[in-house]
Amino acid sequence: MDQTTSDVVPPRHAPVQAPVRGGPEAPLPRRSHWRRWLLILLLLLLIAGLGWYFFLRPSGGSGRNRAAAEPPQPVGVAKVDQGDVNVVLTGLGTVTPMATVTVQTQINGQLMSVGYTEGQLVKKGDFLAQIDPRPFDVALAQAQGTLAHDSALLAQAKSDLARFTILGKQDSIAQQQVADQQFLVQQDEGTVALDQASVDSAKLNLVYCHIVSPVTGRVGLRLVDPGNYVQTSSSTGLVVVTQLQPISVVFVLPEDDIPQLAEQMKDGNTLAVSSYDRTNAKKLADGTLITIDNTVDTTTGAVKLRASFPNTDNALFPNQFVNAQLLLKTLKQVVRAPVAAVQQGAPGSFVYLLKPDNSVGIQVIKTGVTDGDDVQILSGLKPGDTVVVDGADRLKDGAKVVVSANAGQHSGTPNNGPGAPPGQQPGNSTPVPPQNAQPENGQSPNGR
Repeated sequence: MDQTTSDVVPPRHAPVQAPVRGGPEAPLPRRSHWRRWLLILLLLLLIAGLGWYFFLRPSGGSGRNRAAAEPPQPVGVAKVDQGDVNVVLTGLGTVTPMATVTVQTQINGQLMSVGYTEGQLVKKGDFLAQIDPRPFDVALAQAQGTLAHDSALLAQAKSDLARFTILGKQDSIAQQQVADQQFLVQQDEGTVALDQASVDSAKLNLVYCHIVSPVTGRVGLRLVDPGNYVQTSSSTGLVVVTQLQPISVVFVLPEDDIPQLAEQMKDGNTLAVSSYDRTNAKKLADGTLITIDNTVDTTTGAVKLRASFPNTDNALFPNQFVNAQLLLKTLKQVVRAPVAAVQQGAPGSFVYLLKPDNSVGIQVIKTGVTDGDDVQILSGLKPGDTVVVDGADRLKDGAKVVVSANAGQHSGTPNNGPGAPPGQQPGNSTPVPPQNAQPENGQSPNGR
């Protein structure tokens, strides 16, 4: 074989070279990989869609359609009426006696007896205590003796002056002697006046021995027992007497109420004040406003007021905590609705208005003054409208309702005083605080 042939023919067992990776045949495995992941993604989306369809999708159509599909909800209703609404200012107060007197002795001596029982009601001038009067009886007798002696000297001096005056006119004695006798009479008159004052002082001390009540009121606990030596320098006193009839209540109001309060007082109007117990549930007494303080407390931003109460039944007790309600004025013949009908949410203040087809709709309103169970309606309702006062927490806009048998006409608040605290006014329905009210779009009015 020649050299040329050996160069052209490859060796018999030469290895076959593998195709280079990344050549024309390389993309086939990568396309298969992405196709597999795409199928998995589509399968997951299909499973998520089926889960949402069967478990998470809404059970019905719009909120109105769902409300129409639900069974009628039992509710209590009341009618909007027209009447008077009281403008009442409320403040915290303390029962303060008109007079609290600590009875103290005005002389030093032994306390012999007391004439009262602890907690007893006494009148002005009633006997309270007796101090030993014997030392002052002796002092009175001594003063009266001195007065009698000096009175006799004065009479003698006056008699001599009369004789000296006659003799002086006859030039029988010197005029100097007459003048001296006149001065002597004047000296004796001064001595007698001093003696008379001593007698009066002794008599006054005897009066001080017999201690009486300075005011009409209730006697407190006895501070000193009989047998003790009492002195004027003592600070505890013998007993405390507190006046109960009449009695006052000192209460506070925010300084923002001062302008309208001053406007009513400048016209000379008598403003009624009622006091309620600590829970603001029971009325204790009715009275009138006496005065308003002359300054505002800068630490609290409030002003003090004092009201007087006859307290004939002793319903008010000194230092008792009360809630004071001041009747500022009365709004005549305004549109009013029960407080229980007013809901709060995203639209603001609204009510569920009962429609002729026994469905309810959300009615946005604007409220004014609240008086007990009533609230003034400035806009949104008119007299005769029927609103839901019980069961509003289960309602939506357009929901069907059935009126409870005990629902009736809203009777309003009786105008016989500064108003009563919530829950005290008679009514024909039992208000339930509204919760979770929902408007037409199926969401609650508070945006949730």
